[in-house]
Amino acid sequence: MKAKKLPKLLYADSQGNIYDHPYLTMAGMSADEAVLPESVELIPLPDDSRLFTIPDTPPIAWDEDQGSFVTLSQVREGRRSMKIQAVSAFMAPGYMRTLLPACDYSKKKVHLPLWSYTAVGWDEERECFVVAATRVDDNENWLPKNYDDRKLDPLVRSMLAEFPKNRLIEQLSRCAVDYHCFAAKNLFFRRWEAPIPTSPVCNSRCLGCISLQPSDCCPSNHERIPFVPTPEEIVELMLPHLLQAPEPIVSYGQGCEGDPIMQADTIAEATRRLKAGTSRGTVNFNSNGSIPDRVRMLCDAGMDSMRFSMNSVQEGFYNSYYRPKGYRFADVVESVQAAKQKGLFTMINYLVSPGVTDSPSELEALLKFIEKTGVDMLQMRNLSIDPAFYNERMGVQKRGVGMYRMLQEVKKAFPRIQYGYFNRTRERFFPDGFEKGWPIKGKGKG
Repeated sequence: MKAKKLPKLLYADSQGNIYDHPYLTMAGMSADEAVLPESVELIPLPDDSRLFTIPDTPPIAWDEDQGSFVTLSQVREGRRSMKIQAVSAFMAPGYMRTLLPACDYSKKKVHLPLWSYTAVGWDEERECFVVAATRVDDNENWLPKNYDDRKLDPLVRSMLAEFPKNRLIEQLSRCAVDYHCFAAKNLFFRRWEAPIPTSPVCNSRCLGCISLQPSDCCPSNHERIPFVPTPEEIVELMLPHLLQAPEPIVSYGQGCEGDPIMQADTIAEATRRLKAGTSRGTVNFNSNGSIPDRVRMLCDAGMDSMRFSMNSVQEGFYNSYYRPKGYRFADVVESVQAAKQKGLFTMINYLVSPGVTDSPSELEALLKFIEKTGVDMLQMRNLSIDPAFYNERMGVQKRGVGMYRMLQEVKKAFPRIQYGYFNRTRERFFPDGFEKGWPIKGKGKG
């Protein structure tokens, strides 16, 4: 049989024009180590994804003739030499990257923006871009094609007029229009999952914080909500959503805030009122889970599901990223256990990065964590941060066992564990055949 050709290296010129190399092969990176992607983790670039350049980073490729990796700072074009830069993919939601772009990050002059960086190449045989990734969620509600701002603007104006004294609708209109938050847009489209930001403050100092406080690597993407909404403001907006929206979810802790656990009393009261108003829909709580007693109180108030954010289930990695203020890693683990013991559908918002997430020590710790907590789902969310900065702070240099292989090992040990990317309605917490829900074959609506 003819051996399958490896995808070609992609590179860009100083103007951002992208080319494929005539003979050098695509590589990826796990931690700081260049590796060749395996065929099982090379998939066509998903629709609604984007390609972008990584300035001042010479790409690393595999030279089959030499049998080694090479760093390519320039390419020849006729008689002249052209300086080049690496290319990365930013994938559509629902896909977990398995390798970082292969390039010499030491050459870059600035911290990279808070995006997730994915290895990408050109497949000559299929005539398409390919990425090192795997699909972990088949819910297509969140694809960009579903969010047409031409339809959004009149809906925003109408709802602002409907609730003229509600500060929360003003905040969410800004999130939808200025920050292009899909969850906020859902509120105005009256469908699917809508956010409930509540907290101006946080008790973590994440390296890659996307809201008010500056991250250590670069400016944050947007500003945090500046007030605490009242239970009345929350219910006024969210009860109609639960009553009217298809597949309705309302979620605390959705991006433009600190951590909602800091406003647990307000949230508990609002949730009790929502549950008194309707049995329809799903109420979800996203948090760092830093205060177990408040988690238990919120469970008792009527939450249906909880999602706890973690970049790692190892205390050292966790503390290096979250930098907790006044709580311990053990508190987070206790909160996960508490939510599960209270009968809630319990998820980890697992902020993943190749080389850290699939390190041998993390895989071993993850298996123990699942056994201890009984968590139902791992949402495999690509951590948006400068990869070199993150690897340095985590202190990792050696490649991991492989992100795809890590998923295989976890699923083998715990067939009941679910992978995903998005929160779910109550009706889909445990869909038929969920034990065999990954790898995902073909396309479908989740």
